[in-house]
Amino acid sequence: MNQPFSGFSKLSKEEKINWIAEAYFSTPEQAVSLLKKYWNSDPKIQKLHDEFIENTITNFYIPLGVAPNFLINGKYSTIPMAIEESSVVAAASKAAKFWSTRGGFKTTVINTEKIGQVHFIYQGDVSKLELFFAQTKSKFFADTENITTNMQKRGGGILDIELRDKTNLIDNYYQLHATFETKDSMGANFINSCLEQFANTLKRESQNFELFSETEKDIQVIMSILSNYVPNCIVRAEVSCPVDELEEKHIQNPHDFAERFVQAVQIAEVEPYRAVTHNKGIMNGIDAVIIATGNDFRAVEAGVHAYAARSGQYSSLSHAKIENGIFSFWLEVPLALGTVGGLTSLHPLVKLSLEMLENPSAGELMQFVAVAGLAQNFAALRSLTTSGIQEGHMKMHLNNMLNQLEATDDESLQVRKHFKHHVVSHSGVVNFVENLRK
Repeated sequence: MNQPFSGFSKLSKEEKINWIAEAYFSTPEQAVSLLKKYWNSDPKIQKLHDEFIENTITNFYIPLGVAPNFLINGKYSTIPMAIEESSVVAAASKAAKFWSTRGGFKTTVINTEKIGQVHFIYQGDVSKLELFFAQTKSKFFADTENITTNMQKRGGGILDIELRDKTNLIDNYYQLHATFETKDSMGANFINSCLEQFANTLKRESQNFELFSETEKDIQVIMSILSNYVPNCIVRAEVSCPVDELEEKHIQNPHDFAERFVQAVQIAEVEPYRAVTHNKGIMNGIDAVIIATGNDFRAVEAGVHAYAARSGQYSSLSHAKIENGIFSFWLEVPLALGTVGGLTSLHPLVKLSLEMLENPSAGELMQFVAVAGLAQNFAALRSLTTSGIQEGHMKMHLNNMLNQLEATDDESLQVRKHFKHHVVSHSGVVNFVENLRK
C-alpha cells in the first residue's frame, strides 16, 4: 500500500476489514476470517468493545488470571491479573502463599493528592504577577464551582492553587500548579475541566488588572493539563518476619538468603541498569491488576518511573533490611487510580474484577495494586538469589513452546515429563519434539 486512503474512518467496520485484507494480505479471506474469529459472540458486548476506541476491527485478547491467598491487613483476597507474560501470575501466587503464613502484607495509603497545571507565558514584572495572583486566587475557586459541586459532595475537589515561577528554565514561563482530591475517580476529566476554567479566568482577570501594562495583560496560555506524576498520591506495601521464619524448601539457610536478598535490593538502589529490570518486575504485578480493573497503565508507568528517578538517579522502588533479627521488605509507589468512571462501569470483565475485589474504593485498589507489585518483586528476587530466574520462568514458558510446535497431547506429556528433570530451553524442546516425531 503506497498511497494514503482518504475517508477510512467513515467506512463501516466490515468495509475497513475488507480494505485492510485486500491491501495488506496475500490471502485476504484468511485475514478476514481470523479477525472475525475474535469478535465477541454477543453483539451487544461486541458493540461495546467497538466503541471503546476508533477504527476497531476486532478484539485483541489478553488472558485474565487470578492470584489467590493474598493476606492483606488480616483479610484474604484473590487478585485479578490481566497479562500475557508467562510466570507472572504463578510467581505472585507463590509469594502470596509464602507470606500468608508469615503475617501477610500490610498496606497504608499515605496520600491521595493529584496534580494539574496551567502553563503560561507572562512578560513583565514578577512582583505584579504575584500580587495579581494573590488578589485573584479566590476567583479561580469561584469560577469552577459548577464543576466541583458534585466532587465536593463526595469529599473531593480543588485542594490548592499555587503560582510557580519557572523562568529559570524557560524565559517568561510560569505555572498555575493545582492540587486535587478526586476520591474514587481517577479524575482526569474533572482535573482537566478545572484547569481549562483556570486558564479562562487567568486570561479574563489579567485584562482587568490595573497594574498590568498592555504587554503584561497579554498572558499566553500554552496548555492546561493534568500531570501523571503524582508524588503525593502514595501507597505503601510491606512484609516482615523474623529471619528464621524465612526457611522453606528452597531456602535452607534463611540468614544467608536474607542477606543476599537485601544485597540484591541494594544493588537495584544504586545501579540504574539493574534498577530498570528490577522495577519492570514490580510493574509486571502492578500493570496486570491495573489492566484487569480498567485503569490506565501507561499513566501509572510514566508516573512510577518518574518517581523512581526523583533523586536525580533512577533507583529501586522497593527496599529491604535486616534489623534486630527481623527481615523487612517494602515499597512506596505513586498510584492515581479510579474505581468509578471510565471503563470501570462499561467493560464487563473490569466490573467482574472489581467485584472480585469486593468493589474497592480507589484507596483500597491502590493497596491491592501495590501488594501485587511487591509480591512479584519478592518472587523474582527469591528466584534470583536462590535457583536463578530462568528455571521457573522457562518451565512456565513451556506451554508457549509446545503451542508454537503444535505438539499433540501425547507429545506434550512426554515433553513435560522429560523437562521436569532437565533444563528447559527453546532449542532443547525443539530437538526433543523432533526426535519424538522421528
